[in-house]
Parts: sequence; C-alpha cells; structure tokens
Amino acid sequence: METLIKITGVLLILLSFIHFFFPKRFEWKKEFSGLNLINKEMMYIHTFYVAFVVFLMGLLCITSASDLITTRLGNRLCLGFFVFWAIRLVLQFFGYSSALWKGKKFETTMHVLFSLLWIYLSAMFLSAYLKQS
Repeated sequence: METLIKITGVLLILLSFIHFFFPKRFEWKKEFSGLNLINKEMMYIHTFYVAFVVFLMGLLCITSASDLITTRLGNRLCLGFFVFWAIRLVLQFFGYSSALWKGKKFETTMHVLFSLLWIYLSAMFLSAYLKQS
C-alpha cells in the first residue's frame, strides 16, 4: 500500500503541473478578454491554488506514505482525500455538460482518462482509509 500511495503522489504532482497549460490550451487570453479584471484574476489565482493543493497532496503522499496508512491523522487525511476526489469524480459527470466531449475524439479520450484517474484516486484513498479503520 505504501508504494501505491507514493505512485499516487507522483500522479498528483504530474496533475498539478498540467494546470500550468490551461491558459494556453483553453485560450484564456482570448476567452477572458470580455471579463472584468477581478473575474479574470480569480480564474488564474484559483487555478493556481487548485494546482498548488494537488501538488501538496502529492508531496505528502510521496514523503509521508507510511504515516498516511499507519497513523490516526493519516487515516483522517486519507478520508478527506477520498471525499475530495470522489466529489471531483461526481462533478466529472454532473458538473460538465456532455456536449463538451461527446463526438469529439480528443475530448472524449480526456474525459475517459480523467474519469479513470478520479476513480483511481478515490479508490486509493478510500482503501488507505479502510485499511486502518
């Protein structure tokens, strides 16, 4: 389990770095041109903070895998991480319109891959939580 938690940490750090490509990939400069300054800056800052939280979660998994699966605090953190990723999984299907990906090869592939990642992350943290409970 400890090795799987560390692998999960690496995946989370990689996921955090993907966020830095969002502005270019989603053409934020063009798309946000009509937004007022506060809305534009909130999008950039919130995206940075989501990436930062995911990075820290990954760093914690890599550096403290044993603590996550053997201590009471680690157990509670795993439960919290499970809730975090399970909600993200639900939002994958009910927060985004299927019109964004249906019938589009790249977008459908990304939808499936990220759905699988959210399932993996949810299952991993739930397993780690249940292992100690």
